[in-house]
Amino acid sequence: MTTLLPAAVLWDMDGTVVDTEPYWMEAETELVAAHGGTWTHEDGLLLVGNGLWDSAAVLQGRGVALDADTIVAHLTDHVRRLIQERGVPFRPGAQELLHELREAGVPTALVTMSIRSMAEDIASGIPFDAFDLIVAGDEVEQPKPHPDPYLRAAEALGVDPRECIAIEDSATGLASALAAGTIAVSVPHIVPIPEGPHHTTWDTLAGRSVADLAELRSTASGITHHPETEAAQR
Repeated sequence: MTTLLPAAVLWDMDGTVVDTEPYWMEAETELVAAHGGTWTHEDGLLLVGNGLWDSAAVLQGRGVALDADTIVAHLTDHVRRLIQERGVPFRPGAQELLHELREAGVPTALVTMSIRSMAEDIASGIPFDAFDLIVAGDEVEQPKPHPDPYLRAAEALGVDPRECIAIEDSATGLASALAAGTIAVSVPHIVPIPEGPHHTTWDTLAGRSVADLAELRSTASGITHHPETEAAQR
């Protein structure tokens, strides 16, 4: 069967590569409580996949009397401290698929709404050089769900976003990936993502391979399996 490798694979971070969403929710809960408010698990779910400054605005609306930059710094410092204390909880199959992509020579990028310093902390916790570049939330003018983060990653890698695969765990991130024109894969984790005709849903990355990604790229590019032609070419 004729298949095409993706031009690049663009990875969301929180909830996709690492299971840090509970850390963010813990940080949000503590911050709101310190300002006299209450923050529930359901409240936290609403922020999954959002840009940090967008999340800061929501927290300000819940009584956190700090400027947005201070809120972002506080949340990030809290999550980084939890990572140092408890370790980096990688999502099943993420490191294995990243390693296989590197072995296959497929470019990769980490496209996250976390700030660069935290993204670098996560990337450095992977025991091999997993990413060609990082696009972080403090480096883009418009966060997810806007297409800018994924478009920036594709441009920096010198590839067509329509030939890239983006892997996401949230509806916000998925909207960004689709708006950028990528071939999008959702791997829902904490927040469910409705299935739809414009993306592929996988329950987990565990057991997934470069061959699976190549099949998605080939299908999106209209390559079909013609056994008679292939037999004649052997």
